[in-house]
Amino acid sequence: MALTLDPRAALPIDAQRATLVGRAWVPGPHPGPSPVLIEGEEVRDLSRRFPTLADLLAEPDPAAAARRAAAGAPVVGGLAELLRDSAADLAGPGKAYFLAPCDLQPVKACGVTFATSLLERVIEEHARGNPAEAEAIRRKLAAEIGSDLAQVKPGSPAAARLKDTLVARGLWSQYLEVGIGPEAEVFSKCPPLAAVGTGAEIGILRQSVWNNPEPEIVLAVSPAGAIVGATLGNDVNLRDFEGRSALLLGRAKENNASCAIGPFLRLFDESFTLDDVRDANVALTVTGADGFVLEGESSMAEISRDPQDLVAQTIGPHHQYPDGVMLFLGTMFAPTQDRDAPGQGFTHHPGDIVKIATPTLGTLVNRVAFATEIRPWTFGTRALMRNLAARGLLGLEQRG
Repeated sequence: MALTLDPRAALPIDAQRATLVGRAWVPGPHPGPSPVLIEGEEVRDLSRRFPTLADLLAEPDPAAAARRAAAGAPVVGGLAELLRDSAADLAGPGKAYFLAPCDLQPVKACGVTFATSLLERVIEEHARGNPAEAEAIRRKLAAEIGSDLAQVKPGSPAAARLKDTLVARGLWSQYLEVGIGPEAEVFSKCPPLAAVGTGAEIGILRQSVWNNPEPEIVLAVSPAGAIVGATLGNDVNLRDFEGRSALLLGRAKENNASCAIGPFLRLFDESFTLDDVRDANVALTVTGADGFVLEGESSMAEISRDPQDLVAQTIGPHHQYPDGVMLFLGTMFAPTQDRDAPGQGFTHHPGDIVKIATPTLGTLVNRVAFATEIRPWTFGTRALMRNLAARGLLGLEQRG
């Protein structure tokens, strides 16, 4: 299916007030990635002041710093032009296009932070990764515990009592442990520079027969642990792999192009704060070449752990991230709509177009493909350092 990126959909509804930064591949004598700021219809290169986005996000006030750096900064190109060339079929040498709006930050993700997705993780575990078993288990678990989970605060005395009850019923699960216990699940989604941006292909393993997108909000967290902005993400999940064994989480969650983030990072300022994240509704649309359409929506109001708590469990005195961290907050969306056969639930087909949107952050668009058929990830940290050195961006004189 053809993939197109609409500038109106890519931007927040209040784009004129938003401080939007990202990364773009910039052609030239030494083509490479640059932090950019979206200013109206123009995309401005911030690399002379901030060689990496991690440098910008480490500032005390990243939004103000980005606006200062944009004054007189060179224009990479027009927003519509870069979005057009960001489509997987068009991105290539000699063109400027958008990348994921993060670079040196490790990408972490929180799991089972919504009661609905918690129930689905338990189903995966009991079904041993077999989608044909899921519906019967779903009905049983919903009847036993579904109404209880949404009302339980993780780590509370009520959660401890529910755990005792479920253990006695033989229904306890490792997912319930992190879903209603005191410690959140926080795992590594991908290394720095491995996430793909809007317009790129996202990857699933050919061996997987039960998988789905996971629409989420992603927080940008500074090295000091401050939440400085938010964007959208797709934490692609292979349900059959993780359902067979939680020890397969790495294979279920991390492969070539399995992590999409974008389209842009909206920095916190007077127009956008963490409360806007807490109030957000995240919509998902999957459109297949076979005519299949899947739609859903997640409300951040239903998250079981506050975003600030999830950040505190990720970074702090117990764990430092000197380059900052990008943190997926989890999803309540685990599609159960049958696609290929009754009782088989949903799974991706190559060519599916996935759109994740919320009014304050715009729309992230990607197309699904097998991970082995997507261009391999080759531009890592060593390549970035060599590129920045060749462009004269590593010296402190450019940072003044």
